[in-house]
Amino acid sequence: MQNVFSSPASGYRGRLAPSPTGYLHVGHARTFWTAYQRAREAGGTLVMRMEDLDSDRSRAEYSDAALEDLRWLGIRWQEGPDKGGPFAPYVQSKRGAIYLAAWRKLVRQGCLFPCRCSRKDLESALSAPHEPARTAEGGKLEALDDEPIYPGTCRRVTKVPASALDRPDTPGAMNWRFRVPDGEVVEFLDLNLGRQRFVAGKDFGDFLVWRRDGAPSYQLACVADDAAMGITEVVRGADLLRSTARQILLNRALGFENPAWYHCRLVVDHHGRRLAKRHDALSLRTLRQRGVTPMRILSAELPVDV
Repeated sequence: MQNVFSSPASGYRGRLAPSPTGYLHVGHARTFWTAYQRAREAGGTLVMRMEDLDSDRSRAEYSDAALEDLRWLGIRWQEGPDKGGPFAPYVQSKRGAIYLAAWRKLVRQGCLFPCRCSRKDLESALSAPHEPARTAEGGKLEALDDEPIYPGTCRRVTKVPASALDRPDTPGAMNWRFRVPDGEVVEFLDLNLGRQRFVAGKDFGDFLVWRRDGAPSYQLACVADDAAMGITEVVRGADLLRSTARQILLNRALGFENPAWYHCRLVVDHHGRRLAKRHDALSLRTLRQRGVTPMRILSAELPVDV
């Protein structure tokens, strides 16, 4: 199977953006294969970007495994941490200056407000009878890709500290949230799932762009990197549709052009639940060890109980 690109013949730039917090699973494989195929069909460039901002869970062994497993599937990219390229580094933990510049611009434009709410505060507010929180297994709140609607606690009472405006290089030990324009309709055409519509303040609330531990959020880092790397199309899972609405607002505030969007349908287990990295039986590493072929992994007929 020859999957090597020729020299890019178009301005198309796609990307693969694994997060090294566990081994990749079947859902990742199919989404990344779609991204690879779309870049190849367009005669464009595919970028590998390692999204390792979760310092508590990211591991070098998972980064290495992701590169190895995707190569085994037959996926090839032209730029990345293993290849270099004009937009290096291709590892998010080494791109802090880009995120700080974006944060600084948003603060100066009045788009952000500091938030002192702890996770416990939010869980308490979101578990009130009038606002049930979405939960995953174990009763914990879902991950940031479907961030619960913020109740607005600090939006109403917190002012941006003067120090943040005078010395905008230091977000400080606090969370920063993007103030969404309540009631604004965010619409976009998804090239796979069709027209999408979300209402700011209803379908999603004021969202994190900077965390108190000193790291940018997924939303800010993703937008800043896609713009800096000239990404023209984002291919990812349908669980990130709401994130796309948030990122459209960030792109507008930062003066960035929106890429095209292509969201893949999620792979689910026999209970109808989307796959997660905790599904070790369906990790690419485990399936490879069992002798499952790339063709079978990428087939729509793959049973979940392999």
